Amino acid sequence: MTVPFESLLLTGAAGYLGRQLAPGLLPLARQLRVSDLPEPLARAGLPAQAQAVPCDLADAAAVLALLQGVDAVVHLGGVAVEGPWDPILQANVRGLHHLYEAARRQCVKRVVFASSNHVTGCYPQAQTINPQRDAPRPDGNYGLSKMFGEGIASLYWDRHGIETVCLRIGTALPTPPDRRALATWLSLPDLLRLVTAALTAPKVGFLVAYGISANTRRFYDSADAWQKLGYAPQDNAEAFAPEVQHLLQPEGPQRTLQGGSFMGIGPFDDPI
Repeated sequence: MTVPFESLLLTGAAGYLGRQLAPGLLPLARQLRVSDLPEPLARAGLPAQAQAVPCDLADAAAVLALLQGVDAVVHLGGVAVEGPWDPILQANVRGLHHLYEAARRQCVKRVVFASSNHVTGCYPQAQTINPQRDAPRPDGNYGLSKMFGEGIASLYWDRHGIETVCLRIGTALPTPPDRRALATWLSLPDLLRLVTAALTAPKVGFLVAYGISANTRRFYDSADAWQKLGYAPQDNAEAFAPEVQHLLQPEGPQRTLQGGSFMGIGPFDDPI
């Protein structure tokens, strides 16, 4: 059986999405390498067939070694929630730069970067937006870091030819938790379909796509990018509408803007 990659790396493998994705990525490579910080990686319960390599993204030399012999990377590593700036800076900006520098030096062909819907969280929920047409409007430190990450990915495509699909992932959970998620939900089977498509589609260059299912109420138009990837979502959050459409965020930006609950987090009094 022909597999797309000799070696595929999954970073952030001990996180929730990493644990969901790892079994489904095994068939795509002769060797799946999984990485995270040592303690979370040791207790993550990842597939025994995968090669577990602990690594801190803050350690540029360790990241360079991690990417040796790797053909492609699914990058989930970093801080995944809104919070103070400095930890996000270290993991999501400096750590990502270390990853792309290592990818350049180790001749990695493709990166699938877990960006976020929070890159555009300050758009109104009433507005449908397109990643190729509408500029970023991040809703906090986390969204800002992902916007910067998309910039790193663009630079390394233009300057060094490393292809990247930036996936602005929505609410990736087994079921949508509230009314906003009827627009932003990404089912776990569709998550695997999307990442697989992003890894295997030909000639993607630098591409930004929203990571959601085929939700009736979606406020992201990603049809062009999905077509380029060959991604055809199979699930729709509308099936859960009777159970969750009454679950609303508090009045104000949390309810009216696309960032939802992230609009109610912060600001943070960072040390001066």
